[in-house]
Amino acid sequence: MDRRTFLQAAVLGQAAGHHIEEPPRNPRPNVLWILGDQFRAQALASNGDPNARTPNLDRAAVNGVTFTNHLSGFPLCCPFRGSMLTSRYPHHCVPGHEFPLPEGQKTVADVFNANGYRTAYFGKWHLGGFHEREGRAAFFITDPARRGGFENWTGYENNNSQWDCWVHGGSGSGAFHYRLPGYETDELTNLLIRYLQDRAAERKQAAAKPFFAVLSVQPPHDPYVAPDRFMANYNPERLLLRPDVAHIASLEQQVRRDLAGYYAMIENLDWNYGRVVETLEQTGLLADTHIFFFADHGDMHGSHGMLRKVCPYEESIRTPFILSGGVPRYPPWKNGRLPVLSNHVDIAPTTLGLCGIRKPEWMEGADLSYHRVGSAPGRADPDSAFLQMVVPTGQADTLNTPYRGIVTRDGWKYVCFDNHSWLQFNLNEDPYEERNVAQLDRYRPERRKMIARLKQWVADTGDRFAIPED
Repeated sequence: MDRRTFLQAAVLGQAAGHHIEEPPRNPRPNVLWILGDQFRAQALASNGDPNARTPNLDRAAVNGVTFTNHLSGFPLCCPFRGSMLTSRYPHHCVPGHEFPLPEGQKTVADVFNANGYRTAYFGKWHLGGFHEREGRAAFFITDPARRGGFENWTGYENNNSQWDCWVHGGSGSGAFHYRLPGYETDELTNLLIRYLQDRAAERKQAAAKPFFAVLSVQPPHDPYVAPDRFMANYNPERLLLRPDVAHIASLEQQVRRDLAGYYAMIENLDWNYGRVVETLEQTGLLADTHIFFFADHGDMHGSHGMLRKVCPYEESIRTPFILSGGVPRYPPWKNGRLPVLSNHVDIAPTTLGLCGIRKPEWMEGADLSYHRVGSAPGRADPDSAFLQMVVPTGQADTLNTPYRGIVTRDGWKYVCFDNHSWLQFNLNEDPYEERNVAQLDRYRPERRKMIARLKQWVADTGDRFAIPED
């Protein structure tokens, strides 16, 4: 931010009652990841959802870059999180539910540590390998060697009880484990805010480092409950359902009840996102900080008669991916809505790219940072995104048949079971996936193209799966 831009921001901030400090000349930007759990891309007002109240995220979408075709290539918590941190496909890293991050596996935090950054993680981890049949995950202590290399780590394995959230961290005599005093999203945001305030105080020192920090909250994951002032905003009977929700009375009743809490949780998360941005603004960190907002996967909420995640339908795999923050000091910077395909393995390389750090060889995803900052001479956007369900969950109410699939840049989706075509949709003309043409000969030419590309994905990533011939 140059002096003139800073002064303009200061005037606006003072008019709003905020004190803004002039940022120091930091050669590398800070980065924040803020992610929710089970937050589908369709549940944003900026994406056309009439039920959603998301003013802060909508503002971020206007000021930043929104990847409208961002996917969760394995729409399940643990595999996604393993890929998010490592840029490794699930079959190379975390292949299923309750699998741990492999011992010795490097993460994006290790790369930031090696490049002079401070690193911190707050919230849901779910990569310690704990099996909930053995007890409640909130009381499981993640091995410090399996905390992803973060310098500061305050988290929990899994929770599913937003008013009774326990966090732990440290090791040896410095270990701690305590119950958060209030609602999970609010309290984890408080921890991040204190961290940001500490970084703001520290930057006055000559040797101050930039930071990479993660806020990972479980909401809007079920159970769908939020603080009363947010729950009061949603009447189940007045919610508008997506047109692909199955017309089954008992299912619709559950979906309406669930969605009322779901949207309340989303509004609460949006409010907390706004608190983080306000803190960055007040401490003078905003001009030097890239902010990512995304989710591990979506939530079906009755679409196609299904609930929760794992399946490759749009409500499950398509998630928000917004890159924002006050970065006018890093021209040329861009904003807008981009139909560029991006996948879960692309998050870490894109983050490093925004900081001018080359991704290491072991990362498999693409660096798409040039869509926010800089230019892309000679770079080509992905032509497709690879979908997987490697190891089934074993749960009664989720899909338990392994699959592979792709979504293509020109708007097709193809998914197969072992040696058997399952789904084929033209998303351009059928966004709600109401017409499955996977068994129709008329669409065989397009299907053969996608099968060939899917086979290439399997070969290129060293995967093993029987893709059908036709």
